[in-house]
Amino acid sequence: MTLRLTVSPADDLLDVPRRIEVSGAAPGALVTVSATTDRAGTAWSARATYRADRAGTVRLDRDPPMSGDYGRVDGMALLTSQRPDATPGTTPDTVPGRPPTTDVERPLRTRLEAWDESDATQRATADLVQRWTGPGVRRRDVREDGLVGTLFVPPGDGPHPTIVVLNGSGGGINEQRGALYASRGVQALALGYFGVPGLPDHITRTPLEYFETALRHVHRELAPRAGVVVVSGQSRGGELALLLGATYPGLVGAVVAYVPGAHVHGAQGAADPAQGWDSPTWTLVGDPLPHLWQDNPGVTWQPWTGGPPPDRYRDVYVDGLRDRGFAAASRIPVERIAGPVACVSGMADGLWPSSMYARQVVETLRAADHAHETLLLDYPDAGHSIALPHLPVAQGPTRHPVSGIELSAGGTPAGNAFADADSFAQVCAFVERATRVPDLRP
Repeated sequence: MTLRLTVSPADDLLDVPRRIEVSGAAPGALVTVSATTDRAGTAWSARATYRADRAGTVRLDRDPPMSGDYGRVDGMALLTSQRPDATPGTTPDTVPGRPPTTDVERPLRTRLEAWDESDATQRATADLVQRWTGPGVRRRDVREDGLVGTLFVPPGDGPHPTIVVLNGSGGGINEQRGALYASRGVQALALGYFGVPGLPDHITRTPLEYFETALRHVHRELAPRAGVVVVSGQSRGGELALLLGATYPGLVGAVVAYVPGAHVHGAQGAADPAQGWDSPTWTLVGDPLPHLWQDNPGVTWQPWTGGPPPDRYRDVYVDGLRDRGFAAASRIPVERIAGPVACVSGMADGLWPSSMYARQVVETLRAADHAHETLLLDYPDAGHSIALPHLPVAQGPTRHPVSGIELSAGGTPAGNAFADADSFAQVCAFVERATRVPDLRP
């Protein structure tokens, strides 16, 4: 018999799950399957060993592995469990928690290989391609009105559902999420606000008026469907998305907050070192917004100065909330948001209590008889780094991209992988509902 390895579909968008199957093995044979992907010039790989069934087949979405880099039935675990291959002669003290950003116009290409552990001549290969953009998606740099971002427009005539995508304390422009949204029919402006050429290097004292300008630009230039602009952000960007919805309810039609803060926080790990970790993050009409660290007597330690990290980073946030006066002064008044709100969080978040924050937001909205949909996606085994489907998940320690401080995002590999895939699909459906044109027929 000849070993065969098939992938279906072999070439599709990133969020599409694949069926990976080995056939032609001897019944009961031990078959190892590996996957290697070039991610921004670095090889990332994973492997697992299976026992072939009586028909000589292995299906990754059906069969549990006997050993390898994961221990669950998961058809995409060969991709989500990948780690960077070690460079000969080096011993990195911290493994990257996520792969580096990549050019969205270049698909991810993975070489799969399968072999019989008892017969070296029995080997098979296959290729798997993951695309960020589907046919007809248009990409355009935005450098207007002082804005720095990238616009992704779906194929076909508009108006399209429209979303503004904000990164967190790592800065930069989240082109990957914007591209995949556009591939699913959602016009996306991936907006930078620091850590991008032409913008500040740090998050300290970021003016909210910059985002007001962006929102007005989107309303004026991009013809959002139903006149609704959705604002989405991750981590500090999730805090920002809620803050923008509460500050500019006439411009923000819906909010998607990934692992958000429910309070305004100091600049922390993305701070300008000259101004310190507890410097203000946001300003409005030139005045800094009150934040949780501002002269708060409950915060007697913090993890952003390079000292030994605490056991749980998020404990510092709990300490900051003990003084109810400080907590009230820094709370984001989410009840002012004039549209649907979705919160995505992880109960095993290792960086801050996003589950508590997300639940606080939803409870506040419901107590205020919020007239619009509130959606809570709170994943039991997910950590802070809830990202896009079928990418390597956060595992172990990593370093903050701005401060360089070592941290761990939390969650289990299985929990993080599930949250990545499920949240993207659910958020796409939420955006569709939030931007639906009302049926005005009698």
